[in-house]
Amino acid sequence: MKRLVIITVGKTHSGKTTFARALEQELSNSLVIDQDNHAEFINTYYKKLLPKQGTNTIKYAITQTIVDYAVEQTKFHLILCNSNRIRKGRLELLKHFHEMGFINILVNFDIPEHILRKRVAESRRSKTIFRSASSFEEVLIRQQAESHIGDILEPTKDEADYLFEITNSDEIQSVIHRIVNIAQST
Repeated sequence: MKRLVIITVGKTHSGKTTFARALEQELSNSLVIDQDNHAEFINTYYKKLLPKQGTNTIKYAITQTIVDYAVEQTKFHLILCNSNRIRKGRLELLKHFHEMGFINILVNFDIPEHILRKRVAESRRSKTIFRSASSFEEVLIRQQAESHIGDILEPTKDEADYLFEITNSDEIQSVIHRIVNIAQST
């Protein structure tokens, strides 16, 4: 049986974590790896180690260590739950997993902006994950501005073995069902 790697793509409050947790419940032998958990851990216990600006290299190092361990020491299907909006990094990640024999699945959350704004306004999520932002509203505004520049691109069908698009919450169960079917057919 081949292992799956499911990679979420989307802006803050688009439903990536909710989806990942629901998929983990339905997909036997799976594990969610969520960078927000790593950011919260670092910000709680190792804030002094955070870079003042630029890439959060310590967060990526912790995530990479956890992913490497899960790949090498377990047989879990992996659900990588973070934004993955930068195409170059996403392609490198997909290539890496492809070379290790994983079936690559991208789940792109393309939720309308007015819904994201409403979710952010009503959010009760911990802000401990922040390094350079003061609110989820600030994160969303930044992500909206970034969407029109550089390498931040929506995933395309040629990037992975499977690509699923979620544009509203009603589609989540269907996508979960389809991913479970892919796992069962390998």
